[in-house]
Amino acid sequence: MKQIYRIFIAISVGAAFLATTNPEYKSAKPQTIWKLLHELGENYPDHYVEPDDQWIAQGEDLIKHGRTVLEDGSKSAYISKYYTCTSCHNLVREDPDLTVVDQEARLNYAIEKNIPYLQGSTFWGIVNRETWYNDDYVLKYGDLVRKAENSLPESIQLCAKVCSQGRPLEEWEMKSILAYLWSIQMTLSDIDLSIEDLQSIPDDEKVNFIKSKYLLKSPATFADPPEDKDKGYDYTGSPELGEAIFELGCQHCHRPMGESEVVFENNALTLNWLERHITDKGDLSIYEIIRKGTYSEYGHKEYMPHYTLEKMSHQQVEDLRAFIEQGPI
Repeated sequence: MKQIYRIFIAISVGAAFLATTNPEYKSAKPQTIWKLLHELGENYPDHYVEPDDQWIAQGEDLIKHGRTVLEDGSKSAYISKYYTCTSCHNLVREDPDLTVVDQEARLNYAIEKNIPYLQGSTFWGIVNRETWYNDDYVLKYGDLVRKAENSLPESIQLCAKVCSQGRPLEEWEMKSILAYLWSIQMTLSDIDLSIEDLQSIPDDEKVNFIKSKYLLKSPATFADPPEDKDKGYDYTGSPELGEAIFELGCQHCHRPMGESEVVFENNALTLNWLERHITDKGDLSIYEIIRKGTYSEYGHKEYMPHYTLEKMSHQQVEDLRAFIEQGPI
């Protein structure tokens, strides 16, 4: 029986690899990680939704635009007047190595792929994680995020109501969003799983081996501004990398018709203004705004989320400062 099982797994993995490497199999869908885990005896998580084309399309609309077209041709109500999910989250892979947190590699990957460098973790592969609002989010916000820590639907509701300053999702909206997220889950080819790798692992260790190929959470460590803003963090900044952070990070929201009413141009006027406020105590300082963000206020719901240490390292903050102080490149 074990031999038959091993053959079945080998065929499944082999088909997935053929689909991704052989031109004749391009129309085949790569096997997903969760499908293989389920075949190995793992139960699907509580947030599992069978992907359906209609639900996926509506979920993609809700995530990208905050609303969708209903069956009668009308449009649903906006989830938030201020933000969409893509204000803070990418929908594609962000890291070349899925097993580690490496801010430098993540930035270089963003530069190569021309994707935003954002505060939130990517939605790509989010259904493959096992915790969400974890680590310092729990330590700081406590009961506000406790249910969301181990529940993807609760995390989505928290984002809709609190993070995006919007409204609770209706049941059909949640189902649509989950369907879309399941459509962008990780596949075997994403984690470079080979037939030989899987065959060489004992059956009772296969699940843990597969899960070792990617992080089960997006770690979150909150950091403080430097004690002396004149000196900054103890790193030498790179203006070239700082420009990439400015363009892929800051200008994602600080652009014409962007989420922020403050527009940043890559010119002397903007950069001189930012430089003048580097050592400020308030949130006009890049150190304060990056590490602490701002809060929503009555009459002004828009705010800026902070960057955790995993999303922007101290080195990268100094890269951004170096670019600002040097001026337009």
